Amino acid sequence: MLNETMVHVVDDDLAVRDSLAFMLASDGLPVCLYESASSFLDTVTQASGCIVTDVRMPGVDGIEFLRQLKRRGMNVPVIVMTGHADVPLAVEAMKEGAVDFIEKPFDDELFLTAVRTALDRQARGVAADAVILEIRQRIASLSQREHQVMDGIVAGKANKIVAYELGISSRTVEIYRANVMTKMKAGSLSALVRMSLLAAGL
Repeated sequence: MLNETMVHVVDDDLAVRDSLAFMLASDGLPVCLYESASSFLDTVTQASGCIVTDVRMPGVDGIEFLRQLKRRGMNVPVIVMTGHADVPLAVEAMKEGAVDFIEKPFDDELFLTAVRTALDRQARGVAADAVILEIRQRIASLSQREHQVMDGIVAGKANKIVAYELGISSRTVEIYRANVMTKMKAGSLSALVRMSLLAAGL
């Protein structure tokens, strides 16, 4: 559970790290501190929760950090901290995938709200991924013919059209259709269509 809600703070300023660690801990949030983006990238292979990082750091800066996270497939919400003059950098960070940016000095409550929002977003993403994985497993359990019938149904084709295209009887299509609905745990045609779209990433 702790790993799911971990807040990873990346900042080269020790005082900032300590201050944010105290603030997050006081709000009941587990926190892990890193003195640089390189330190994070060298020690973390899989991250959950969210990342809070300064945009200006020696070595790998905030923008390059975002790019490297993306290249490594770390789909974790990132909040970027910026100075007042760094708004253009913050905009660039958003284009690179940051979910939010906060200008220093910031209000404690504003910061905690941003972190909570990022953690909620991560939790929803994890839950959605689990649902999609389960749907894809159900689809994989279908026979080749059941898969063909499902494709026809989802495309909005009538049973007799599917039967004609597959060279089988309408009655046989009805049987396969019932099997598909059972295996997919779909209570309606609309539910089956939604599952198909989710599985396809649409």
